[in-house]
Order: sequence, then structure tokens, then C-alpha cells
Amino acid sequence: MNDTLKVITERYSCRDFRDEMPSDEILQAIADAGIKAPSSMNRQPWRVIVVKDSELIKDIEEETFARISEMEDKTLYNRIVERGGKVFYTAPCMVVIPVFPDERCLSLIDCGIVCQNITLAATSLGVNSVICGLARLAFLDDCKAEEFSKRLRFPEGYVFGISVLLGYANTSKAPHEPDKDKIIFIE
Repeated sequence: MNDTLKVITERYSCRDFRDEMPSDEILQAIADAGIKAPSSMNRQPWRVIVVKDSELIKDIEEETFARISEMEDKTLYNRIVERGGKVFYTAPCMVVIPVFPDERCLSLIDCGIVCQNITLAATSLGVNSVICGLARLAFLDDCKAEEFSKRLRFPEGYVFGISVLLGYANTSKAPHEPDKDKIIFIE
């Protein structure tokens, strides 16, 4: 198996991080991989924001958890409470990918490609990751969205796309078993 396929096979969603920040050199390499992603018509409608500020991460997590606690269906809330109330799994670093929205939602597709590059680059460098769409909840309230957008230095007109949590695993687990029935060949 070649190196790329090996990294894809080994990547898993880490949900138990230790308190150890990856080096700036490693974080730069991961961010560089993100911006090398292809995009529709090469518009590159994203930014890659590497957040090492633990207070900012904590504030986004608290707002996310507050939105979860207000949901009528308590399934997600109860699941998070059962694992200690940590939405971001104590990850020391968060990559936020804001996008410039478009009516055809192509920027969100492009954002997903950036996200995939980030997670695969992280895995290849020995850094664990988990894609965290729940952070979007912190941007639902207009005032909080404005506050977090400013603190994260979103360019004018950009909105939250997705985030990726980065760090080193406390405990590891096997990647999920892929469902081969999801593959269809048409000849």
C-alpha cells in the first residue's frame, strides 16, 4: 500500500486529546496542506485560521455547549455530559476554516476539501484530529457570531465553514471499518 493510502486508512476521529500543542513547524505544514486544496474555478474561498489561544477555544466551546443544551432533543447534550461536558475533547488546537459564501454552496464543498487535506496532513505528521462541525453552533447567535468572527479575524463577508481539532491522543482507537457495500461499479 502506498503512503497516501496508508494515511487514509490510519486516520480516525480522535475524541480524547492530551494537553500537548503540536509544534509551530508541524502546524504550519498542516495549514500549508489545507491551502493546497483544489477549489471551484480556483476561487479559494477560504481562510485557514490556526487557533492556539486556549481561552478563545474555551469560549467557542462554551457557546457551542450552551446552544446544545438549548436543543429540544437532549440526545446530543446527554452524550456530551456523559463524556465530561467537553465538546472539543480537550484539544489544544483548533483550525477554523471560514468561507466566503456563494449561492450555489460551492464554497462549502471547497471548505470540505480543505478540511480533508488538513486531517490527512495531520495524520501523516503524527498529529490526531477530529472534524468538528458542532463549532458552527457558536455562530448561530448574531452577536456571538460577530464577536467570534472578529476574534478569529475573519475577513469581511466570511462565515464559519468548519473546524478541525488537532493535538495528540490520550488514547487511540482503530479507524472505523469501511462499509464496502457503499461502492458501486457501473460498467
